[in-house]
Amino acid sequence: MSDIAERSQRLIQEFLAKTSSSPTSGSTSIADPLNVGEAFLELTRQMMADPAKLVEAQVNLWTGYMDLWRNATLRMMGQSAPATIEPEKSDRRFKDEAWSENVVFDYLKQSYLLTSKWMQKTVGEVEGLDGQTKRKVDFFTKQFVDAMAPTNFAMTNPEVLRLTAETKGENLVKGLQHLLADLEKGKGRLRISMTDETAFRVGENIAVTPGKVVFQNDLIQLIQYMPTTPQVVETPVLIIPPWINKFYILDLRPKNSLVRWLTAQGYSTFVVSWVNPDEKLAAKSFDDYMTEGAIAAINAVKKACKVKQVSVAGYCIGGTLLAGTLAYLKAKGDDSVANATFITAMTDFKDIGEIRAFVDDKQLENLDQRMTEAGGFLDGADMATTFNMLRSNDLIWSFVVNNYLMGKDPLPFDLLYWNSDSTRMPKAMHSFYLWNMYLKNKLAQPGGLSLGGVPIDLGTIDTPVYFISCKDDHIAPWASTFEGTKLMKGAAKNGRVRFVLSGSGHIGGVVNPPAANKYGYWTNDKMGDSARTWFESAKQHEGSWWTDWHAWLTPQAGPQLPARVPGDGGLSVLEDAPGSYVRVRLS
Repeated sequence: MSDIAERSQRLIQEFLAKTSSSPTSGSTSIADPLNVGEAFLELTRQMMADPAKLVEAQVNLWTGYMDLWRNATLRMMGQSAPATIEPEKSDRRFKDEAWSENVVFDYLKQSYLLTSKWMQKTVGEVEGLDGQTKRKVDFFTKQFVDAMAPTNFAMTNPEVLRLTAETKGENLVKGLQHLLADLEKGKGRLRISMTDETAFRVGENIAVTPGKVVFQNDLIQLIQYMPTTPQVVETPVLIIPPWINKFYILDLRPKNSLVRWLTAQGYSTFVVSWVNPDEKLAAKSFDDYMTEGAIAAINAVKKACKVKQVSVAGYCIGGTLLAGTLAYLKAKGDDSVANATFITAMTDFKDIGEIRAFVDDKQLENLDQRMTEAGGFLDGADMATTFNMLRSNDLIWSFVVNNYLMGKDPLPFDLLYWNSDSTRMPKAMHSFYLWNMYLKNKLAQPGGLSLGGVPIDLGTIDTPVYFISCKDDHIAPWASTFEGTKLMKGAAKNGRVRFVLSGSGHIGGVVNPPAANKYGYWTNDKMGDSARTWFESAKQHEGSWWTDWHAWLTPQAGPQLPARVPGDGGLSVLEDAPGSYVRVRLS
């Protein structure tokens, strides 16, 4: 307890010192960087403007509670009574038997579900709010509702109470130690441990597919992987991963590595490993990410393999960059890209889902200010927190309960290790991306923005394109990614567009090896006018989209050639894969 007190005091002193020294410590951007207060103030105004509707909502809640009280009373008297409300099947918070068998905890559970559903419904039905204010109050009401669940508090969680009695409170002491360790790790900011970070080492037990770094500049290292077949197809495959997090999501373990699987199918496989930038690279722009990233990598692959064309795949923001790059190369008369694959990639940002709650003028202005104060970059923890809030029960509160209330150590999990291995964003690039794409949707407008001095028009892209999206994706909603198929009019006109939908989410649906036989995927040779039309007549398949992609690539891959070994082509070996850029951690 003495150690806990000492660490707590030090953290408080560091927090107070930071706050008092901040030049904007009293500004709105620090007090309310997401501008939530103004949104809820407007919500209150609109609710007060229609008191009759508010009274009706209160009466509905009271009626629900009367029903709950009656049923709870019957159960306490030993009689059976139906549940007033049940959690959804996907809600894992109330899986402990006590939530159903114990009358008191069952009442707590139903009371919470009744109130939270009422609150979200009442807020959602308020009229007179503009679109962004409504999105914001809906989203942050859900955040509040999730935070207030009885599972998140020691005295109202039966599992925690049971464990506390069994261990005589040792779980709470260990939980407090975990909490302090996470605060220390985040330098005063809570950085929740999602996995045992000591269980993994990049290049030792994750990101272990053999290869060599054959090119690098300020922004990228290019990895060429060792062949695993005696022959390879002529056209190499280059993957441009997102620079939000790191490339090894595609090379976690041998059993689920897309990189390893591609080499086994006879492709000369290259992957971009982005630098983890600091203040020295604050001025790197989206243009630079295109020229020094995508285009530099394409040219390097051509040189390494002595070919004129490359198959290129872009994942998430890497796919957004690839779309702009294709339009740029088309305007320059450069046909270096034989075909392009967009993996859960947004090109039309008209409907970006729940993340829209974070995107408006005031929030982006505040973010620009914070990046300037931080030295010209966005800390990776900020981005991670935003994405975790989209699935707060799974990615925040489940770990609060496990780590801090139950006092348990997080389990080793490679995917969550990768998720915790965040990267920074240079201010110039990230600000351009958010303002021009997420807020103003300029990439979808012919000539709406320029890259490298060239007006970008996705309609000019006539390269064969393959879109793979994920049905439960909360970062790049699949119906929105589908809109990209209509933007690339040149490819669509020539029948060179294929759209495939995988099951699961942004990561699980992509990292889905055929051997696992999970999730499945949908295909439809008729594109249709909308995502709904496409899905209505789509055919569902078992297995993984990887096999469908391979079948699409094969006819375009060229003849068989002797396997290419890194360093034997036009580029020299610089170091072993996974390289040094990927090893730079925020901590």
